[in-house]
Amino acid sequence: MRVLVALTATLGAIACSTHHGDVAHEPAPAARSTAATLGVPPGHLPPPGLCRIWMAGRPPGHQPSPQSCDGIVTRAPAGSMILYRPPRDRRTVRVQYVDDRRAGVVVRIRLFEAQTGKLLRDQAG
Repeated sequence: MRVLVALTATLGAIACSTHHGDVAHEPAPAARSTAATLGVPPGHLPPPGLCRIWMAGRPPGHQPSPQSCDGIVTRAPAGSMILYRPPRDRRTVRVQYVDDRRAGVVVRIRLFEAQTGKLLRDQAG
């Protein structure tokens, strides 16, 4: 009897955890561009008036150096972000998100607070 109860409980737990009806449920993949914070340490933001390409998953010390913004979109690899600090508003960071599959193709632009990394708003392209 104990074996039957244990077997029934195990099979029930497996059925409930993997299927709901005939449809298997898996967690949805997280989208990196919907985070509420920037995720770049303030000390690694580019100086006002310059840009920096930032690649998710790469340590801060291994990111490309800040550079001129001229032509930076064409140099940005797929899946990267282009960080820009406006000289007139040093408290913000403008971020262009490059498509995950197509280098140099900006798919979203957001404005963040430089010190905290808090999302301020989405911007029109």
